[in-house]
Amino acid sequence: MKNCLARFGILAGMLLGLPLLGVILNGLPLSRYTEFPPQTRYVTHAPFSWAVFIGYLLAILTAVVPLVIRASRGSGRPDARVLTLYPFPWWGWIGMGAGLILWVLAWTRFPWFEACQAHTFTPLWLSYIVVINAATYRRTGTCMMVDRPLFFLALFPFSALFWWFFEYLNRFVQNWQYVGVQFSPGAYFWYATLSFSTVLPAVLGTREWIADSSLVRQGFRDFVRVRLPYPKAVAAGVLVASGAGLAGVGVWPNLLFPLLWVSPLLIIVSMQVIRGEPNMMDALARGDWRPFVASASAALICGGFWEMWNYYSLAKWTYAVPFVQKFLIFEMPVLGFAGYLPFGLECAAIGEIIGRLFNPERGT
Repeated sequence: MKNCLARFGILAGMLLGLPLLGVILNGLPLSRYTEFPPQTRYVTHAPFSWAVFIGYLLAILTAVVPLVIRASRGSGRPDARVLTLYPFPWWGWIGMGAGLILWVLAWTRFPWFEACQAHTFTPLWLSYIVVINAATYRRTGTCMMVDRPLFFLALFPFSALFWWFFEYLNRFVQNWQYVGVQFSPGAYFWYATLSFSTVLPAVLGTREWIADSSLVRQGFRDFVRVRLPYPKAVAAGVLVASGAGLAGVGVWPNLLFPLLWVSPLLIIVSMQVIRGEPNMMDALARGDWRPFVASASAALICGGFWEMWNYYSLAKWTYAVPFVQKFLIFEMPVLGFAGYLPFGLECAAIGEIIGRLFNPERGT
């Protein structure tokens, strides 16, 4: 318990303090970073650049294509496990029906629903969470909602806190903004917190469903072994570099905006390696890429639903991503979807820490 709280404290201190330290040292006004709700636009985003777009695209393909090839080859391997499908639970059907109704309500503008029109996000995602747990239950006979209800419920408040950190970091790069409706500061805080509380349950529930698929189990249980020489020294260097990057993110938002998505993950894993604690690099060292692939894929799937459901909603978000703001899928530039991949790993890392609070021997 103390180790988990200490780790959260260090992570929070770095995420909150280092970007502010950077803007203070560069003499930038602090008032614009503390505005609530955030509305002022003060970052001038770099225009689209074909050179940067192609560079990012090649980097993403280099990382993703080998995994796709491996998945396609692994999908044909025989699965020794006898697959037993359980009945789709009754509560899953309720979640599916509610989700379809809420989807219609989110994308339409019925006069009688006007008072609730801006608040469809949370109930729609609660329906998704119920359905994805039901899908896992059908395949395995268990799921987070059934097997670990305390852990499942704890994910909601931790999720809200987790995403508020990303909202804070976004103040320094302003890659997204919320449009469509205006709320008072108090209403904005509570409505946003409710919405943010669904992030971890959705991603980790989807991860649980993907992890048991034959494609992941057969394709990635024995893949490339990734072993770092002098892991603690490497982790210390990564930790220092991540901290320096966070300090500069508000000063050079067009160059360092990707750190918003990777720095929290690098900080968490680096601290775990330095302390000799279990971490996701342990599985990669054994050649077991299943947790890695399941986590990244889960966030990408959830990201597809987030962006799709956002598109026609009244309360929504739009993007301004430097250098690559082109070829939109819904409101998101196509290369922006790559940000969901490290985000899924961050969700898994946070989920593991939360899991150890409830069961030190298990985690997620």
